[in-house]
Order: sequence, then C-alpha cells, then structure tokens
Amino acid sequence: MKVYTIFFILFLVYLPSIAQSFLPRSTPKDQQVSSQGILDFVDAVESSNHEVHSMMVLRHGKVIAEGWWDPYKPELKHTMYSVSKSFTATAIGFAVAEKKLKVTDKVISFFPESLPKTISPNLAKLEIKDLLTMSVGHDKSFNQEVFTSENWVEAFLNMPIANKPGTKFLYNTSASYMMSAIIQKVTGQTLLDYLEPRLLKPLGISGLDWETDLQGIQTGGWGIRVKTEDMAKFGQLFLQKGNWEGKQILPESWIEEATTLKILQEPDASPEKMASNDWIQGYAYQMWRSRHNSYRADGAFGQYILILPEKDAVIILTSETNDLQGLLDLVWKNLLPAFDASSDQDSALKDRLEKLSLAPLQSEINPEIERRLNGKNYTITSFVDKISAFSLNFQESVCILNYVQGPNTYRFIFGSGRWIKDETEKVGPNLFTFAQNQQVGLAPFKIAGSYAWIDLNTIELKLWYIESPHTEIIRIKLEGEKAIITFINSFEGEGKKVSFEAEIE
Repeated sequence: MKVYTIFFILFLVYLPSIAQSFLPRSTPKDQQVSSQGILDFVDAVESSNHEVHSMMVLRHGKVIAEGWWDPYKPELKHTMYSVSKSFTATAIGFAVAEKKLKVTDKVISFFPESLPKTISPNLAKLEIKDLLTMSVGHDKSFNQEVFTSENWVEAFLNMPIANKPGTKFLYNTSASYMMSAIIQKVTGQTLLDYLEPRLLKPLGISGLDWETDLQGIQTGGWGIRVKTEDMAKFGQLFLQKGNWEGKQILPESWIEEATTLKILQEPDASPEKMASNDWIQGYAYQMWRSRHNSYRADGAFGQYILILPEKDAVIILTSETNDLQGLLDLVWKNLLPAFDASSDQDSALKDRLEKLSLAPLQSEINPEIERRLNGKNYTITSFVDKISAFSLNFQESVCILNYVQGPNTYRFIFGSGRWIKDETEKVGPNLFTFAQNQQVGLAPFKIAGSYAWIDLNTIELKLWYIESPHTEIIRIKLEGEKAIITFINSFEGEGKKVSFEAEIE
C-alpha cells in the first residue's frame, strides 16, 4: 500500500511538468485554417528540390498540423544553426530584465584581460546592442579568423572595425558568440545553464545541447540542437509577448524591442526587390523581419521559426535546402492563404502527415560483385586525411561499410530499399567544421543509411545524419582491383565532390 501511495504522490508532484511538456493539439477546422492549404504546401514541398524534415503549424496556441519525414522523428533533436542566435539574444533579454547588464554597455568593459594593446575608437564605442543588430562595423566576415583561433574572445576584439558601430548591417556570427561570452562572464553560467530555470524549464524544453569553444563557452551564433516542438514553444512564447501559462517569464517590453525593425540590410533596395525578398525586410535582435509583417528565427539550410502576429500563428520548418527564399515562397503561397480559410480535409491531412517519408535508396542486388567484395580491404593510394582504407561486406540486402580515418575506424550499416538506423562517433557534414572544438563532447550522432547499385560496378551509400540537416553520399566505383571512392554532401556537392583512388590490399 505504501508503494502505491508513494507512486501517487510522485505522480502529483511531476504532473505539472508532464502536462507542460507538450503543446495543446487541435484541428485546422477548429482553428479556422484550411487543411487543403496545408496539403497544398506538402504537395509543393514534395515536388520541389527542398528536402523538408519536419513541419509544425500552430494557430491560437494550438498545434493544428505536424509531420516528420521518416527517418526524422518527433523525439529527435535537429541542428538549428543560426536559430541559435535567437536563443542567445533571449538570454541577453533575461539578463537585462535582471539588471545584470544593459544593451548600451560597452563590449570591452566585460573583457579587460583580452583587449588589444591599442583600442580603436570604433572598438571603444561597440555596445551590446550593436552585437544584437549585426551592426558591429566589420567590413567583412571574420568567422574564419575568430573560430580557428584558440581564444575566440581575444580574436574578435583584435579584428578591425572599419565602420562606426550601429551604422551598417553585416551578418556576423562572431558577434553572436560574443553575447554568449558576455552572459557567461556576468552570470558565471553557460547559456544553457542560465536559460534552464528562466526559459527551458517553464516551457518544458529538455534534452537539448549546444556546441562550445575551447574555453567551454557555448558558440552562441550556432550549435544548438532542439526538437521541432521545442522550436514551436519558443515561437509561441514570442507570439504571446513573453507570457506562458499566465506567467510573464520574459518582459513584454523586451519582446517588442527584440522583434521590431532596428536596421535595414539594404536601405536602397527597390520596391520590387523589397516585395520579393525576405532577407532585406530589416533585422531586429538576432531575428529577421519577414514579409507579411512577420518575423523569424532563421538557420542555414532552412531551419525556421516563423511568427505571424496578424494570423496568431507560428510555423516551424526543419530542412536541408540551398534555396532558402524558395522554401519561404512556398509558405507564403500555400500556408499564408490557409489562415482564415476553410476546407473539410482534416482527415485527409492527418493521414498524409502520418505517412510522410523520404525515399531510401533501392535497386536490384548485385550478388556476384557483392560476394567478390566481401572481406576485401581497400587502401587509399592518393594522399588524403579524410579516409585511408575501407571495406564492404554484404548480407541479405544489407551493406556494411568500415572505413579508417586517422586513428579511428567507423562502421556504417545500409539497407537496400530501407533505412537502417544506428549511431556514430564520426562528426558529419557541418557548416562550422573549421571551428576549433567543433562538436566535441556531444553525444553520438544518430544516423540512418540506405544503399543502391546505380550500375553494375558502382554502389551508392546514402547516410542521413538525422539530428542535423545533412546527408552524405559515398559513391564507390569498382575498376578491377582498384576503386574510386567519392564523397558528396551539401559542402562537397557534384561540383565540389572529393574522390580518392584505392586498391585492394
């Protein structure tokens, strides 16, 4: 009896946190949204070159449509790239509300130990608000110079500031990092630790992680990995002006300040360009203004938290696309008109969203060559640090690739006509692989693999890193006792693919 009593007490204690871990659900019809418009968006995405991984649509605070393209799943995190910046700016908002700092504070005041010998007038003028609005005054990106150094704060402060701070927009990820460093300096906590009781716990967000530099400072401008629904909660908090379940957790005045126009990217843009481009509508505090009086947190390759105050709506997308404007254009064409419209397709929409899937590779098996390859080891003969040796093994429509990179041997499993899910310690394709400490300390990366023979002598292995936007294709062409192995991804596409020669040992 005592055991049941203890269990019941624990249930009551944890019930509030369980209840707040998921957003309320509804239907498009009940929230005056056309389910046909959402279906049209899914159709448009699937007939385009955009690879969307998840979507979530909220209206009046309720999720009315959600879907994940298998092998992506609701419980998986997703690399958010520059959506991270909006979380970093929110930490600044909490620090301002707690009077730990002001946006007019001078950046150099936080780092006396890291200043250059000569402090230029523009560096002396640089304020936190200039970091927030991407108006540091740099005349080019210094990402490479800053993030390849051992001390990023010191490197940033040593970069020349050509223009008066606050006068010119230049997208600046190192500026976002500096805000993370400032938060850690004034609070003694990392961004995540500082945000935990203020933002994450109230919203029921858990299980996320964030990349760090060599000093243990989280990267700020990129590197956060969160679930799709966590993105939705963040967007809904902003839509609700900082109020969550009746409690004002972030001041409404900060939300207003953080989301309204602060600087134009192209002040002289023509009306025609302004009408068609979501990247010149103005910049706020680490958020982009968008067309249709909306604003967004925005990450590379199509990670979006799109907030539409006039529609009382939030739209979330995770994806891998090189045409960021094209994906937003599909939102404006299909989803925007769906609000305040009607159609009786809720059941069809629900069924469609439950069956979303990215197609695995599939082909006829190649038994003769597969038997010949089993147990054969190939050594790379062209000089390379990416891979030095590999082998392939086949059994019942499963391919196992082992390859050696430096001191490490990695093993990947691929299915024919299906994915095989696994995890790996190997860091996958990433926009910031050049940065010191890149993804060190993160949990093993979840992956899904499939393979196909694209001709009698060429096998293609496709590896989805399913907690990131990215896919890697490994193509192996057999030429007698030799082989050519080629790597293709978003950074090494068909025009920049990297190939290496190999021969059987």
